[in-house]
Amino acid sequence: MNGASREALAAARERLDALTDSTSVDAASLADELAAVTALLDREAGLRRVLTDPAQPAEAKAELVQRLIGGQVSGPTADLVSGTARARWSQSRDLVDALEELADIADLTAAEKTGTLDDVEDELFRFGRIVSSSTELRAALTDRAAGKAARTELLHRLLGGRAQPGTERLVTRLVTAPRGRSLEAGLESLSKLAAERRDRMVAVVTSAVPLSDGQKQRLGAALAKLYGRRMHLNLDVDPEVVGGIRVQVGDEVINGSIADRLEDAERRMAS
Repeated sequence: MNGASREALAAARERLDALTDSTSVDAASLADELAAVTALLDREAGLRRVLTDPAQPAEAKAELVQRLIGGQVSGPTADLVSGTARARWSQSRDLVDALEELADIADLTAAEKTGTLDDVEDELFRFGRIVSSSTELRAALTDRAAGKAARTELLHRLLGGRAQPGTERLVTRLVTAPRGRSLEAGLESLSKLAAERRDRMVAVVTSAVPLSDGQKQRLGAALAKLYGRRMHLNLDVDPEVVGGIRVQVGDEVINGSIADRLEDAERRMAS
């Protein structure tokens, strides 16, 4: 998002945080309702355009939202969507993208409240790795001909009882309503949101053999000092990374042996 849309999304996320800070608001239910509104606006292009038309008064757009969904969703959800409609958006699709992101954040907040956010973050990463390594599974999950019910049932068989409820909810929503995103891109986006929820950056660490606890702690500490933020390590093993390690933080890729990279990090921090 650019310009006005980026500012509008930031404001909407602040309102969402204020809502979910209240113990009386069920973040998971809020996520479901936001997802339903996202689906409505994704289908109704005309309504999207009206709600993002800069020529329309902000209050009129908010009132329209209340008339349309006020009796269908909870008060907090209706108020949040109304406030979002009042903002200026660079493109009509940006409003729908923002509501989808708010729904995902609400589900991650629900996981945070139950103390399972770490598990959800790790499970999203692991599921992404499984999908990328299985063309058959990816084909089954992205097969539109199979229908939403069939894909939901497949995911429940894969994740039900094996993953946190928040993980299953997020992945199911992504698979059944991808909105033009690839499965891999959607899972990556969810992982980044989960890490951001904990104010951490994500480092994807690929090593030839599993790292020891000591190595993970040293690597995490060194990366945190280099980047100035808490670092979450998503660990993967690839025997082809012979004698070394590959670390990816955002778009930056670091290659080299563990010892060499840590020594280099220490030198950079000392300089």
